[in-house]
Amino acid sequence: MKQPMIIFTRSFDFVHWLIPRTMSFPRSQRFVVTRRLQDAVLDFYEHLTEANQCRGRRRLQWLRRAEVALDKTRHYLRLASTWGWLSEGQYQHAAQMVAELGRLLGGWIKQTSAEKPPANQGAAPEGTPGVARGRIQQ
Repeated sequence: MKQPMIIFTRSFDFVHWLIPRTMSFPRSQRFVVTRRLQDAVLDFYEHLTEANQCRGRRRLQWLRRAEVALDKTRHYLRLASTWGWLSEGQYQHAAQMVAELGRLLGGWIKQTSAEKPPANQGAAPEGTPGVARGRIQQ
């Protein structure tokens, strides 16, 4: 059986750790900052899953979206810490997890960017009339 990529294990661990912590955030912020933080971390997790199902440029697009979601998560965590909703130890732990996820994601982006598309991708077979570089001539 194929081992899952470490980024999936680490992101699952992060979501599993973070979501319960947000339940102790102030009730008045449950539908504002807390919701944004939860959405950002879950978007990150979902974008990774989407990226894993694609190849090439589409994968890169999903990975870039994951990168944005992780950056949002980082900012919301900093706010939560500043407002005292996370202890110093909790914030340190979260920051370490986010930093590791960022490194893993950066490596995946770099690897995906370096991959070459398959030969003749999108090109029509030779001798096809009216087709040049995958487009119909007008």
